[in-house]
Amino acid sequence: MFKKILIANRGEIACRVAATARRMGIKTVAVYSDADANAKHVAVCDEAVNIGPAAAKESYLCGDKLIAVALATGAEAIHPGYGFLSENAEFADACAEVGLAFIGPPASAMRAMGSKSAAKQLMEKANVPLVPGYHGDNQDAGFLQEQADRIGYPVLLKASAGGGGKGMRVVESAEAFKDALASCKREAISSFGDDKVLAEKYLLRPRHIEIQVFADTLGNCIYLFERDCSVQRRHQKVLEEAPAPGMSDERRKAMGEAAVAAAKAVGYVGAGTVEFIANQDGSFYFMEMNTRLQVEHPVTEMITGTDLVEWQIRVAAGEALPKQQSELTINGHAIEARIYAENPEKGFLPSIGTLRHLETPAAVNFELGGVPGFPAAVRIDSGVRAGDAISPFYDPMIAKLIVWGADRKQALARMAQALSQYQIVGLATNIAFLKRLVEGDAFAGADLDTGLIERNHDALFPPPRSIPVAAVALAAVALIEEEKDKSAAQSGANKGDPWGQALGWRMNFHYARKLAFSDENGKQYAPMLTYLPHGWHFEIKGLEVDLSLFKQDGVDLSIKLGETSVHGTVRRDGDAFHVFTGGGHYVLDYNDPMAHAGESEAEGGRLTAPMPGKVVAVLAAKGAEVKKGDALVIMEAMKMEHTISAPHDGVVEEILYAVGDQVADGAPLLAFKTAA
Repeated sequence: MFKKILIANRGEIACRVAATARRMGIKTVAVYSDADANAKHVAVCDEAVNIGPAAAKESYLCGDKLIAVALATGAEAIHPGYGFLSENAEFADACAEVGLAFIGPPASAMRAMGSKSAAKQLMEKANVPLVPGYHGDNQDAGFLQEQADRIGYPVLLKASAGGGGKGMRVVESAEAFKDALASCKREAISSFGDDKVLAEKYLLRPRHIEIQVFADTLGNCIYLFERDCSVQRRHQKVLEEAPAPGMSDERRKAMGEAAVAAAKAVGYVGAGTVEFIANQDGSFYFMEMNTRLQVEHPVTEMITGTDLVEWQIRVAAGEALPKQQSELTINGHAIEARIYAENPEKGFLPSIGTLRHLETPAAVNFELGGVPGFPAAVRIDSGVRAGDAISPFYDPMIAKLIVWGADRKQALARMAQALSQYQIVGLATNIAFLKRLVEGDAFAGADLDTGLIERNHDALFPPPRSIPVAAVALAAVALIEEEKDKSAAQSGANKGDPWGQALGWRMNFHYARKLAFSDENGKQYAPMLTYLPHGWHFEIKGLEVDLSLFKQDGVDLSIKLGETSVHGTVRRDGDAFHVFTGGGHYVLDYNDPMAHAGESEAEGGRLTAPMPGKVVAVLAAKGAEVKKGDALVIMEAMKMEHTISAPHDGVVEEILYAVGDQVADGAPLLAFKTAA
């Protein structure tokens, strides 16, 4: 067994690998870029070495640097995690050339499966069912359009060397093909260094079901059942679960055996995932094979009682698979939700910022099948801590939240509860969206397909609602108590002077004060509080009740609002009061008229960058008349393209950046005049 391994990755997966290595008594070496100098994965490993600037192509994608660090630190093997160089055959070969074990499949298997088009040709020979499409080498735009016309729309364009939803476009018509192909190729070359694409029939209401396979060097190959990854946004997974709802034993066996056949066809070794697209009628087609550990591997671990990272390490060291097919069983149900720094209401735009407050649900362990501590009812795999920053350089994942239940109903209930307990302040997240998704009729009822989010858009993106009175009351109490504490601290020796403290004390009458809050949609909340000897009288929108604070533990408050007890957590971030209560997260901006006196309105007429990134296309010229919704500028950030469109009919007055320019968050991209 290895004594020391280098983890050629960062964030959550680096921490995940380090945890298993520690349990196995294996020392770990972390690598980090300049942007990750204080990252969690650096702290949890035994050693850490800087490998360059923040940009991945100058650090985490530099195989020669990683190998040099491994050799210098005495590591015997490299675990690539997922992403970066995990599916890079040249890197695997380079490791072998210097005597380092690559904890992953052989380079030959990666080459065979690394090209989606070549892989599908192999699968056709292995009698694995395929979706109708074109997977060849001819990349002429006109020829590809002819193939799309032959297949019939809608057609899915996919980067041949891609993954993670990048370089994918659904084309609804022949007229839309040219622009979609150009965008797909730009994103593919940026993300993978290869702009080759394939085209295939886009199935309506398909499910995305994948099979976890594992093979050793002794000829053993098994499948560890399936995961349903149908719930996606922009072709990227949002929720994953195991086993797949509605899966019959016969279909599971057929898909598992097809996945094993696919793995054996390329001489596979290690952990891999064979992804299938499945029709509602039960038919399924090979989509691709990911020659690495998947992001969603924890749900398989939860239902099988296995540590797949440990299996990877043991197989790479030449050991046999710890279990054979007959020894594997499914216990219960597991669901994983990906907690992202992104804004679902703004097209899932990534959010950049610092995790100024982070509180997670507690992990709970119990016994199952005589195995102490397995599985956890709630498990969190994360690579960040409170105070860490989500930067524009890498994927904006904050954590993976995984729950286990004796059945799907219990797992759903635990996921909803855990999401209610997750608190993040400092940047936008998808937590509230995930909670609506988990509790929605479609997911709860297992009415699954890859278009679930789009089909249920109105339910998942409801119109803005008023913030509950209880949340406003909690924010008001938190504000007043904060003022009271500050004034008491500043009063020094005059602590007995009621005039010098913010207690609301008046000599001949009760002090009445109107507060001014607003929500993110600009709606105003103006509670009137009258200070009383033991609390306040609270008035808002015709409601008049007594209000009192009966328990406070830091930012956790318990108040009495009339006859109702309300509990919550209030975190202040500048002028924003983040209120967590009743399973919801509400943000109220305190409008202090003195704090913002004299500030001018922001300059109008300019379209700004929604986040830091690079301009990859300018689609409008100076003086051009455009219609609402017309694409004006395309930016690339987080390895994804984001289109800046005209908000109204109007005229482009000035282009402020050129293709290739880097722009900061909020930077004006062009001057735009709205049509009269």
